[in-house]
Amino acid sequence: AIKKGNGKAKLTTVSGGTLTATMNGNNVIVTDENGGMATVTQANVFQSNGVIHVVDTVLLPGADEKKM
Repeated sequence: AIKKGNGKAKLTTVSGGTLTATMNGNNVIVTDENGGMATVTQANVFQSNGVIHVVDTVLLPGADEKKM
């Protein structure tokens, strides 16, 4: 998705917010609406109900998402 988006992938959260994924070398960086950034440390951890991507920092919802 990042390659197809010319270096960026916009992802919609369950609560309607947006996360932006970019590449920094071989690392995937995820940025939240507040400008918080996290690096994916482990990708594609398959679970019975979906897939988890582990990040090194907690990302917080934007102001509009907190109202939900």
